[in-house]
Amino acid sequence: MIVNEVTRILEELAPLDYAEDFDNVGLLIGDKKMEVSGILVTLDTLENVVDEAIEKNCNLIVSFHPIIFSGLKKITGKNYVERVVLKCIKNDIALYSMHTALDNAPIGVNSKICEVLGIQNPKILIPQKGTIKKLTTYVPKDSAQVLKEALFEAGAGNIGNYSNCSFSTNGIGSYMAGPNAKPTLGEIGKVHYEEETQISVTYSKGDQGKIINALLQAHPYEEVAYEIQTLENKNQNIGIGMVGTLEKAMSEEDFMHWVKKQMNVACVRHSSFLGKKIKKVAVLGGSGSFAISAAKGAKADIFITADLKYHQFYEAENKIVLADIGHFETEQFTKNLLVDHLTKKIPNFAISLAESITNPIKYF
Repeated sequence: MIVNEVTRILEELAPLDYAEDFDNVGLLIGDKKMEVSGILVTLDTLENVVDEAIEKNCNLIVSFHPIIFSGLKKITGKNYVERVVLKCIKNDIALYSMHTALDNAPIGVNSKICEVLGIQNPKILIPQKGTIKKLTTYVPKDSAQVLKEALFEAGAGNIGNYSNCSFSTNGIGSYMAGPNAKPTLGEIGKVHYEEETQISVTYSKGDQGKIINALLQAHPYEEVAYEIQTLENKNQNIGIGMVGTLEKAMSEEDFMHWVKKQMNVACVRHSSFLGKKIKKVAVLGGSGSFAISAAKGAKADIFITADLKYHQFYEAENKIVLADIGHFETEQFTKNLLVDHLTKKIPNFAISLAESITNPIKYF
């Protein structure tokens, strides 16, 4: 198995198209055609993680956080980022990062937090914009059903709880084949008129490659005419943060004890308790202050995230409890999620969960 085959499996879980524009995701170091001897999955890639990969004969590191975030003008080993890059290159170790692609995936960072805390029926807290696309194409009437089925099989036409969704209308198409053409219908040098069906289907942008490939494979014409539009509709299945409910409401104190136990948290920084039960819970792994208003808008009783600043706790405004449990702590189970996904897709392959400690924050 080569690196590119592994990354395709990872992108089935979290397409890179879901990543935020500011992010640096994908293959950061290495040759995508390199044969993989073993995979080490980690939250962060530090020197001790690379050492662990070398010890375990893993030449591909799958990391949640990207070690290369801003541009590198020199690689001399003067800081921890450059030293990691140098060590990977010297030891022929490839490095792949997922970060916000996995943050925004329906089964990702936040769904894992919900699983650990027993939050049921989680929904996306902030749906990502610009992720719904519409494909419109034109096909001979007799081939319309075959083409639609191919598009559906590739993932097009899924809207919420519905599948095989499309819209079709019939009309007359015209074209004239040039001297080097090989027309499926009609003759070279003559205008041809054909009864055609216009087909429109929506899809998630992460599936665009598969959709277009299915279109070109199933369409009978030599030249396939199609249009792609980005819709304004929000995709309720893609986005950052999640909100759901507990099976049974808990007191604020009991829920905090539950969070500390389940998330292995040393301490919780939080806003004032409101003296009411916790039933609806919003979560966002990593730095989540930007989602406070969304959590309040969702009528959550508590919002669990990380990296809240002093004045941001005032934004609770006695409407919600804000709980900062730590950046590492909110994302720590992400690597387990990735190991589980890879193990299911490529069983009997050397996949290891990194044991190296990468949390830079200690508690006294």
